[in-house]
Amino acid sequence: MSPKTLYEKVWEQHVVKQYDDGSSLLYIDRHLVQEVSSPQSFAGLIAEGRPLRRPDAHVAVADHAVPTKFRHLAQPDGLASRQVSRLEQNCERFGINYIPMRDDRHGIVHVIGPELGFTLPGITLVCGDSHTSTHGAFGAIAFGIGASECECVLATQTLRQRAQKTMRVTLDGVLPEGVAVKDIILALIARIGTDGGVGYAIEYSGPAIASLSMEARMTLCNMSIEAGSRVGMVAPDAATIAYVAGRRFAPQGELWDAAVAYWKALPSDAGAVFDKEVVLDVSALSPHVSWGTNPGESAPVNGVVPDPAAEPNPVRRARMQRSLDYMDLRPGTRLSDIAVDRVFIGSCTNGRIEDLRLAARVLEGRRVDPRVAAIVVPGSASVRLKAEAEGLDRIFKDAGFEWRDSGCSMCVAMNDDRLEPGERCASTSNRNFEGRQGQGGRTHLMSPAMAAAAAIAGHLVDVRQI
Repeated sequence: MSPKTLYEKVWEQHVVKQYDDGSSLLYIDRHLVQEVSSPQSFAGLIAEGRPLRRPDAHVAVADHAVPTKFRHLAQPDGLASRQVSRLEQNCERFGINYIPMRDDRHGIVHVIGPELGFTLPGITLVCGDSHTSTHGAFGAIAFGIGASECECVLATQTLRQRAQKTMRVTLDGVLPEGVAVKDIILALIARIGTDGGVGYAIEYSGPAIASLSMEARMTLCNMSIEAGSRVGMVAPDAATIAYVAGRRFAPQGELWDAAVAYWKALPSDAGAVFDKEVVLDVSALSPHVSWGTNPGESAPVNGVVPDPAAEPNPVRRARMQRSLDYMDLRPGTRLSDIAVDRVFIGSCTNGRIEDLRLAARVLEGRRVDPRVAAIVVPGSASVRLKAEAEGLDRIFKDAGFEWRDSGCSMCVAMNDDRLEPGERCASTSNRNFEGRQGQGGRTHLMSPAMAAAAAIAGHLVDVRQI
């Protein structure tokens, strides 16, 4: 047998039928359901009178539209309230495990999936959200799907898909002090572009991967979609198995032993051929921030805003100019001179306990600049409870941050947390396109430690100086 990649092994295990056009009918092991993408899917089932194929293969939670402040109060009627109510009703009707807003298991789908052990190595997992690539950190093929595809999974537990080509990103070296996994992925996207991963399933490997926690690997895979890839993966190892062990939906007893044996066979074989290879030396990285309106428009924080006039490609030059116009930035401006109005720490990218610990380390004993409004939103109720048990909430509040309930919050302007036109935000989220955090809002992406440093300084700053 020829050597196979991690992606090829998991894909082949899930092919139900191969079609003449090269596509495959793929079995989907697990499906995460949320309030924004699901209404049309359930409406289609109801209209056709179709039952769910496997109710136990789905877990539902409202995350995008839920309030993160004053959650104990009755929520006024509006689109968000109706979306949550509709999700609750559909889950009750079809027998899907629904996690309410006030439940201690509540959170963003891409945070609670791993927490519950619903995310497992070697499975296929989908959700009506593009950042489903997060779950590939466990060696799963995980990708976002549309409403009609969600309906297909609900009804048949399968999807017709075409296999991706494969790309290996080898991370060499050791991360310097003050540099985080968010800096790795921003540097990678700046290098290969937001279309560099289109058509490829990315596998992250190399010496630096072994030293990354599962939470850091999730951040890496989460933002693979920002490089144009639908799938980011890391091969399961001892850290993966230790993380999954004992979680609610993880296998138990003999099933656990069998699962571990399967997981240990998943890493790419020696000699496996990838369609594309990229090597990045992480030991040479500095903290990064985005300056434009996509994650590829990022640079080391000690650099300057680039000049479109120096870009020979006319399409890229026009794109850069549009970004600078929207962001209200001038070429040559030092990135560390850019003042911020707001700071947001949270999201499915950087709302986990490790992220909050890193930010708290920077904030302890310091105060947020009085001109800056700052909030921290744990990615799940579990993260919030852990943080409170460790006293992190007191560090954030003493520094001048608002301490919130779990949810997507200011990552996406589909709830009460959003930027006003012209406001500039240091954000740990994953996207910075026009209006992502609010109409006319300007977003600079960075790591949790960098966002905490910006809150203290009142402007973008190298956290290593603090």
